[in-house]
Amino acid sequence: MSTDQAMERAEALLSLERYDEARTLLARRVAAAPEDAAAWTELARCHAKLGAPQEALTATGEALRLEPENVNALLLRAQALVGSGAGVDAAVDTLREAVRIRPQFWGCWSMLADYALRQAILRRAKETGGRELTHEDVAAVAEGAIAMAEQAIRLAPEEVRPYEVRRFIAGLTGDDATIDAMDQAILRLDPTHSEALSSRTRRAANTPGVRASRAADLIAEALGAAPDSSSMRKELDAATYRLLRGTRWLALLCVVFAALSLGVGPGDDGTPRDLPLSLAQRLWDVLLMAAVWVLGALVRYRKRRKGVRLNVRSLLRRDGWARLAAGQAAAVTVCALVLVLVPWTAREVPRTVFWVALLSTLLTMYVDRPRVREAFRTGRRR
Repeated sequence: MSTDQAMERAEALLSLERYDEARTLLARRVAAAPEDAAAWTELARCHAKLGAPQEALTATGEALRLEPENVNALLLRAQALVGSGAGVDAAVDTLREAVRIRPQFWGCWSMLADYALRQAILRRAKETGGRELTHEDVAAVAEGAIAMAEQAIRLAPEEVRPYEVRRFIAGLTGDDATIDAMDQAILRLDPTHSEALSSRTRRAANTPGVRASRAADLIAEALGAAPDSSSMRKELDAATYRLLRGTRWLALLCVVFAALSLGVGPGDDGTPRDLPLSLAQRLWDVLLMAAVWVLGALVRYRKRRKGVRLNVRSLLRRDGWARLAAGQAAAVTVCALVLVLVPWTAREVPRTVFWVALLSTLLTMYVDRPRVREAFRTGRRR
């Protein structure tokens, strides 16, 4: 195989992310032609992708021995220095050399911004005695990294990576306005970018006043563009659970209505209507309950995106809290039907059924909050 053919095949394997095969091919290449700096550089890339920083350091060392101003080798060497434990200071020095050689290459500035921020944060942490840093602490040392990231953006406004680095810095400094601006810029270039899409959708879904159904639709729509986003899947589960949790309010409305019809609910003034209720009245009450469920749950469910409807079924299979919410809504609705369909002649039993159903559901809903559910799941994992 000729030199050109070997390198072309290696590049093809790299583009397919078949790094192990590419590494084998490139190792044979540098053994046969140890003066091939390009082969050493690509071999270093394979080592880095396969989690072998020491081998990547060796390969970049050979590439830089042959071509001291090989910027690609310098960038790979910076990554390998951090991965091998040599420290971020050495990586920053290497990246500054890359910037000196190619000051108009956005990749040098982008990576330097990332590593310079890490260096500044580590130094700040030592100055503060190792305590947890606040957004203000990071903001105080992030000016240099911000300037580098913005230089990368100016040099390559159509590349995604500089915006990602600037967004990362904004996240550490608590700059929500910049995060939003970077998300918009990233999505302009890559509408399926998982992190930016998840961030924007999360903000829209969690805006005060946004209903659970609308939030679920927003997240499902975003998942259609980035189906591999695990964070958005979690957000969709959370929004779907809010939908299921809301069905208990429909059930409580039914049971309260049934209790008022019998004169055993809250606000009983001591002069309830005569019992038993007429058959016509009981059937009318059932019809009103059916209307509550049709308008409050069934119609809303049918209007949701297909992804949301599928996730409702999936969540009921996967999550015990979701089954608890749906099961309790069904149980309370059954209690309401029992209250109105049975021709009660006394009020003691229906009053007891009503208060047990009401108080137990309200207590469960009080306990059933996101923080409590997460603590329960954490305890189970332990």
